[in-house]
Amino acid sequence: MHADLGGHDDLAGGDARYSDLDTTIPAVSRRMLPLTLTLTLKRLQRDGMVDRTAYAEVPPRVEYSLTDLGASLLSAIQHLAAWSSEHYDEIRRHQNAYDGNATHE
Repeated sequence: MHADLGGHDDLAGGDARYSDLDTTIPAVSRRMLPLTLTLTLKRLQRDGMVDRTAYAEVPPRVEYSLTDLGASLLSAIQHLAAWSSEHYDEIRRHQNAYDGNATHE
């Protein structure tokens, strides 16, 4: 199954090529991104969350899509992402206060 939740540039929007996915992942250095993305996709495929389809073309083309299982987890992840976005400033304040305290138990 291909999740089609519309409006997203990631797997939630349907099939995605590797090159599409690498542009949607912030906070990872460009040098580490290929390894990080490859390992993550393999883990998601192993867990049954993602399907991988390779096409015998020149140049080679590979697409990834959410499985039914992966799509069923998507709404929970979206709620978590919304919560963390809503509370980002508060969380950063706590992190900065903690980091500024030289002694931690």
